[in-house]
Amino acid sequence: MRRPRSTPRPLLLALLPVFAGSAAAADTAVLNPVVVTGSRAEAESFDLPYSIDVVDSRTISEGKLGVNASEALAGVPGLVVQNRNNYAQDLQISSRGFGTRAAFGVRGIKLITDGIPASTPDGQGQAATFNLDTAERIEVLRGPFSTVYGASSGGVIQLFSRDGKGAPSLKAGVTAGSWGTSKIELGAEGEVGSTGYLLNTSRFDSDGFRDHSAVTRDQAFGKLTFRPDADSALRLTVSSLAQHDTQDPLGLKWETFKHDPRSVESNATTFNTRKSIDHVQGGLQYARQFGAGRLELSAYAGTRSVIQYLSIPKGAQTSNTTHSGGVVDFERNFHGLGARWIHTLDAGPGELTLTGGIDYDRSEDDRKGYENFIGSTLGVKGALRRDEIDTVTSLDPYVQAAWKLGDVTLQAGLRHSHVEYEVEDAYLSNGDGSGEVSFRKTTPAVGVLWAVSPTLNLYASAARGFETPTITEMSYASVATGDFNFGLKPARSVQYELGAKAFLSDDTRLNAAIFQIRTDDELVVADSQNGRTVYANAAKTLRQGMELALDSEFSEHWRARLAVTWLRAIYDGAFSNGSRSVPDGARMPGIPAASAFGEIVWRPRQNLSAALEAQYRSKVYVEDSNTDRPAPAYTIFNLRLTAEQTMGPWKFNEMVRLDNLFDRTYVGSVIVGDGNGRYYEPGSGFGWFAGVSARYAFD
Repeated sequence: MRRPRSTPRPLLLALLPVFAGSAAAADTAVLNPVVVTGSRAEAESFDLPYSIDVVDSRTISEGKLGVNASEALAGVPGLVVQNRNNYAQDLQISSRGFGTRAAFGVRGIKLITDGIPASTPDGQGQAATFNLDTAERIEVLRGPFSTVYGASSGGVIQLFSRDGKGAPSLKAGVTAGSWGTSKIELGAEGEVGSTGYLLNTSRFDSDGFRDHSAVTRDQAFGKLTFRPDADSALRLTVSSLAQHDTQDPLGLKWETFKHDPRSVESNATTFNTRKSIDHVQGGLQYARQFGAGRLELSAYAGTRSVIQYLSIPKGAQTSNTTHSGGVVDFERNFHGLGARWIHTLDAGPGELTLTGGIDYDRSEDDRKGYENFIGSTLGVKGALRRDEIDTVTSLDPYVQAAWKLGDVTLQAGLRHSHVEYEVEDAYLSNGDGSGEVSFRKTTPAVGVLWAVSPTLNLYASAARGFETPTITEMSYASVATGDFNFGLKPARSVQYELGAKAFLSDDTRLNAAIFQIRTDDELVVADSQNGRTVYANAAKTLRQGMELALDSEFSEHWRARLAVTWLRAIYDGAFSNGSRSVPDGARMPGIPAASAFGEIVWRPRQNLSAALEAQYRSKVYVEDSNTDRPAPAYTIFNLRLTAEQTMGPWKFNEMVRLDNLFDRTYVGSVIVGDGNGRYYEPGSGFGWFAGVSARYAFD
């Protein structure tokens, strides 16, 4: 175990008087929040026949940096969210095993922020676009009813920003800590007449835990809420994300990781691997109540520019005329429309809520590839090797129904997804790779909930789903040619879930679920060489698991949370994967068999708290055959201290956070199927962070 490179002890002693002098009213834990994800109509989470969790604003912000969604989502069962310590590649998120094979970004999970998809129509998303500083809550849906959100919805993570309300206020905050980390935040919010506003901007800087992992991230967010009358509301949101020349430390081989987990392989510095992102999006939502019915309309549009310098060897590009180069450069334009009608009526002996709607989404990439060398100079933009327009369009009508019949509630959903891919190849010196393909699938979902008593609900649900390949996964039919893999098919799944939701007391809630997912034509890595990864429909898979969540405020001063997941994810049949044979029963890579998160919070007085967090992950296999060394199991502990004071129009907040208290060396995430054997992405060692903020409210 390495010694910490710095100690926060002087800082803790300096801030102790501030914490000791805190006083204000504590918020009460909300154990049965109202949610909209899943049914699209407001309902209490306790009364829904599927697994859904809400992360409230306190959990999102209290004692956190507010930079990565992994900070907020650690305590959600069934979800594995890993901070890769690599801001060039975003987080790695999986839900009941969906999304683990993503080498970058998030795939297989629907990401939504304020009604705007943060996922493209082919199922690839970016969690970095989430603005945690403005979040009111995050709803996390898992299991069968995720499929009512269309193709590639193995789970749904939806962020809702707060509306500007109350007296106008200004906020400023600063956070600093280990590895040259700092964050500066400025914000304003409030309400003038019937118009609410929320404005926020921040800059995050870090040298990174690892070598060659520095990042500067600028985020901005704006929201206007108009209420023309008592029956209607209009919301306008605009957000941006800018990361320029974010260093990419890549993965490590096992020997390198053991020698120095903070290091990088030489190719990262030789080619100066890095990534720049500029992302801007805006959305408009209108809702109006018509008696027992409600009309909701939405529209959004945005642009995303990315240029990424990879570490592909010069020889691999010069020896293959079809190679697309070592620099990825694309300009994305995306937009979409949505409309739905929600109506509640008396139907026989119960109340029936009907929802009907349609979603249209389109994403167009002007994608180019360049050599990453000029002569003997490496890590620069060289000659053009790829030039194409990649377009993905989806059109999805859907209907849902919830029928409450006394102690029984029935829910059902039906969605028809039509996803079209089109490639227009303008780089013809190596052949014409143009083409198009489309996929259609109707996915039903059904569920039933039985209220055994006012404090115990039992439920069951089932659904069919499908996961389309992303345009990136279709890019290569083989490592030797540049042809698109238009023969790649979607993976098809059947999901079942049984669960129980119980209030053990007025201040303790227990959720438990068991589930099974069978998938045909699972997408797997068939080959990976020289910057090209080829995917194939090579396997059937079986996922069987259990989730348990316990939340208790068992005294005035103490609160505890526990989330446990057990997941058996295997290949249900032998197959060949490139040069490897994968046996029946092999574990799917990237999926821990067991994971757990727990925390205990002590509030000795109002608005003063200390919390101890613990996180466990079992070992994780890194490729399909399970022959290469898996990432070992680990347990880490974190500590956070927070305080708040109110003095007239001023409100002050302070926090100190200590991550990985015992400086455990561990693999935080893995790059599944990496062809170079650089599977391992180290988790960060002991780190300290401290922050202060002040808010002034005008009369």
